[in-house]
Amino acid sequence: MDIILLERIEKLGTIGDVVSVKDGYARNFLLPNKKALRANAANKKVFEANRERLEAENAERRTDAEKQGDKVAGTEIVLIRASSNAGQLYGSVSVRDITVALNEKGHDIDKRQVILAQPIKTIGMFDVTIALHPEVHVTIKANVARSDDEASLQSEGVDVLAAMFEEESAEQTGFTEDRDPNAEPGEIADAEAEAAEGEDEEQA
Repeated sequence: MDIILLERIEKLGTIGDVVSVKDGYARNFLLPNKKALRANAANKKVFEANRERLEAENAERRTDAEKQGDKVAGTEIVLIRASSNAGQLYGSVSVRDITVALNEKGHDIDKRQVILAQPIKTIGMFDVTIALHPEVHVTIKANVARSDDEASLQSEGVDVLAAMFEEESAEQTGFTEDRDPNAEPGEIADAEAEAAEGEDEEQA
């Protein structure tokens, strides 16, 4: 279906562009959300008559989004979650979790503005994109940890997950001393006993 864009759509175009999209995308998203019009003769006339107003409204929304972006950009949200010893979460951190955490910090963010390629399933620091406007995207930090102390370490740049793997690896390859399997408790191993006897003879 050919449509006229009423706002900039990433990977499609900007206001006034006539582009071709799949019918389902147009019917289910672009048209009902007033992001586009069907590209017919009547709508083209309507758009041209309103182009100046639409562009002015878009510029105003972009300016507002830029101001909001100055406040939101770089925000760090802490999400305390239970996880396995390997750092795998019991569950995951979703778009809704991030939205709620941002709202609690006083940022008016809707879940539709949070861009998360896939749910977060491990502890660590993650960059999350917030789309405040089609032309204004900012990045926040999601600090996913098992405790406030762990979250503080991650804020300071400590890779808690890597430290956990190192600790687990050290436990699995624990250091053990060579010993004589036949020695009784408290008995010196044969080699050590012989060396001790040689020293005694030299001293005598």
